[in-house]
Amino acid sequence: MNFILIAAAIGLAAQATAPVAPATPPTASLSQENQALVRCSAAFALVSFGQESGNADAQKWPAIDPRGREFFVRALAQVMDETGLQRDAVAGMVQAEAQRLLDESQVDAVMPACLTMLEASGV
Repeated sequence: MNFILIAAAIGLAAQATAPVAPATPPTASLSQENQALVRCSAAFALVSFGQESGNADAQKWPAIDPRGREFFVRALAQVMDETGLQRDAVAGMVQAEAQRLLDESQVDAVMPACLTMLEASGV
């Protein structure tokens, strides 16, 4: 999965006007652990994209790359392995989660737990 392309797509999605949320979040069928992996992957992609773009809000977090990128790849591979979902389905979940984090202004709220998860991952 190309981390930069997904981060760019997430950035473009953030510019869309009046996004329509699905009736049931696509991650609802995932285990709590896999939901957290998708959430943190989305948050890391958003922060990484923001840091590369010079966004002041993203700069307040520790540098995400290269560790965040490796976490992203490993986490999504784990989700695919554990669920049997294809790459496109998991990428869609990450994009939807990133949009939700942006729409609900939740990136800053989830980053502390995601950084803890990153540390615990050993990446």
